[in-house]
Amino acid sequence: MNSLFSHAANNVPEPGPDGGLETLVASVTVPGPVSRAFEGFTDHTHLWWPMASHSVYGEGSYVEFEEQLILETADDGRTSIWGTVGDWQPPFTFQASWHPGSTALWSTEIRVVFVRGEDSTTVEVRHDGWEGAENPVAVRNQWAQAWPEILGSFARFMGAG
Repeated sequence: MNSLFSHAANNVPEPGPDGGLETLVASVTVPGPVSRAFEGFTDHTHLWWPMASHSVYGEGSYVEFEEQLILETADDGRTSIWGTVGDWQPPFTFQASWHPGSTALWSTEIRVVFVRGEDSTTVEVRHDGWEGAENPVAVRNQWAQAWPEILGSFARFMGAG
């Protein structure tokens, strides 16, 4: 199985205003109201997350929001905590520590925001907190490659063209 971090980009991101790496922002627009997009993202993650390319245990495993955790369960019962949900404000936003494939000793942070459009919802992932990584630029670049694929999978699940 490929690692979650197997596709690093070659470009180097610019430093943010505080000297650290800028927050990574990735978004996708899906049809339907905010409540439907939030539910699809959080209640049905197991149906759309690309487990073959972005998981700890690979295809056959299952990812879900369970209580305050984002949890992957392998087909043999092993589990891996990907993050801990902090600020939970359905159907508009949630924040979570983010450490799939590693321990909570070092994690980044994601905030997912759901913005109402006329007949659609824009789902925006804001990912930051790179400073604690052994190689912050490489980790940020890996997620810069991963989030468009992940959100593309979500968009297809939600019926986007």
